[in-house]
Amino acid sequence: MATQQMNPPTASSKVLEKLRGKHVLITGTTGFLGKVILEKLIRAVPDIGGIHLLIRGNKRHPDAHSRFLNEIATSSVFDRLRQEDNEALEAFLDERLYCVTGEVTEPLFGLSTESFRKLAGNLDAVINSAASVNFREELDKALAINTRCLDNVAELARQNRSLAVLQVSTCYVNGVNSGQITESVIKPAGESIPRSTDGYYEIDELVRLLEDKIADVRARYSGKLLEKKLVDLGIREANRYGWSDTYTFTKWLGEQLLMKSLSGQALTIVRPSIIESALEEPAAGWIEGVKVADAIILAYAREKVTLFPGKRSGIIDVIPVDLVANAVVLAAAEALAEPARQRIYQCCSGSSNPVSLGEFIDHLMAESKANYAEYNELFYRKPTKPFIAVNRRLFDAVVGGVRIPLSLTGRVLRMLGQDRELKVLRNLDTTRSLATIFGFYTAPDYTFRNDELLALASRMGELDQILFPVDARQIDWAVYLRKIHLAGLNRYALKERKVYSLRSAKSRKKAA
Repeated sequence: MATQQMNPPTASSKVLEKLRGKHVLITGTTGFLGKVILEKLIRAVPDIGGIHLLIRGNKRHPDAHSRFLNEIATSSVFDRLRQEDNEALEAFLDERLYCVTGEVTEPLFGLSTESFRKLAGNLDAVINSAASVNFREELDKALAINTRCLDNVAELARQNRSLAVLQVSTCYVNGVNSGQITESVIKPAGESIPRSTDGYYEIDELVRLLEDKIADVRARYSGKLLEKKLVDLGIREANRYGWSDTYTFTKWLGEQLLMKSLSGQALTIVRPSIIESALEEPAAGWIEGVKVADAIILAYAREKVTLFPGKRSGIIDVIPVDLVANAVVLAAAEALAEPARQRIYQCCSGSSNPVSLGEFIDHLMAESKANYAEYNELFYRKPTKPFIAVNRRLFDAVVGGVRIPLSLTGRVLRMLGQDRELKVLRNLDTTRSLATIFGFYTAPDYTFRNDELLALASRMGELDQILFPVDARQIDWAVYLRKIHLAGLNRYALKERKVYSLRSAKSRKKAA
């Protein structure tokens, strides 16, 4: 789109100017958003000085460079770059991409003191998109990656006072607060947490308390039961303080940690809502894996779900991944250009271009009935069952009332030697599981606002609004949901990915 079409004779890009020659560290590039941010910087910011990637090694690829080549560089997210100029892409990866083998949760990322100091000194900005997005994560793991690891990010900034830090959070740090949710520090809706005069919440004592409770659970349980108890502990503590799940609770804690640690320094928190497939870039519908709304779509497509707890009139705040990546890039340019201070931006659609849960469902059902054959990986046959959103109390009454006799019937069948579960019972369990995880997001009592983000885009100027669009008002929900998103799920999320090898392609060219 814009990056290829725009070549204005007089206009200039503030974003490209401020990022020229700069070195940026990105964490989380093995994840969905991280890949899109990386691709956008390579493609749209050609004069960037260098991109550094912190990547944890694994059994197959113990060092960051090897893992990048085999698990990230092979992604279809780079298809556009390959097609437009594969040699230029390979040159960039060879000359201006730096892979750092490290673990975000280890002290100093697992680097030596000298290596960490050198890394900090080489950087102008760090974009932390690493996170555990498991809503029902074990509390110790969620704390480690969503909260505690930010001590390492803060340490980078302590060793380089001019470093701009961008933290990718989530709009859902809002928790169970209701009403208009602005781009500001979120007050917990549950048990009281002390607040500093600087505006952030003092969480040190709370984190110590959580760690004591984790230690107590570890002392009493082991194995799979330990995992379950740590999940239960996370949900219980999140609910106590005003959040629906461990993910959003620990992301809120992470925001407070950074705001305290980086007082007086450049910190920008970017909060996306529900991130889904790309609107346009790098390709319409590009997505990796099954996201929040997609689990429900997939269950409906496979005829496992007909009822779901939700408010048809409620806003389901979905935002395409490319708009989020653009928001991060805009915020990075601002942080590098303006005096150091703390900023919060929300990248969302609910306040400017809302789509209700009812409309979301209606678009899905209409498209699936009219064109199910076009989505062969998603729909095995034409759906025949409805998909109905009902209030939570009615949902619990219906599902609970039906499951009890079905469960008894299943036991009788197994006693008679018929060791099989009833399909209806399995489907009810799927519905209950999805409702437990995602029910909070489909019955909203809040509207996320992004006035500050739109103001940032306006300040950057007309050209940057075209090069790095963030405004959700450009989304036509009927087109996006029915044609772009479902097609993207079918093509990218559900088909086995095509494996590319940049190195082998380069070798073939040289041989030729």
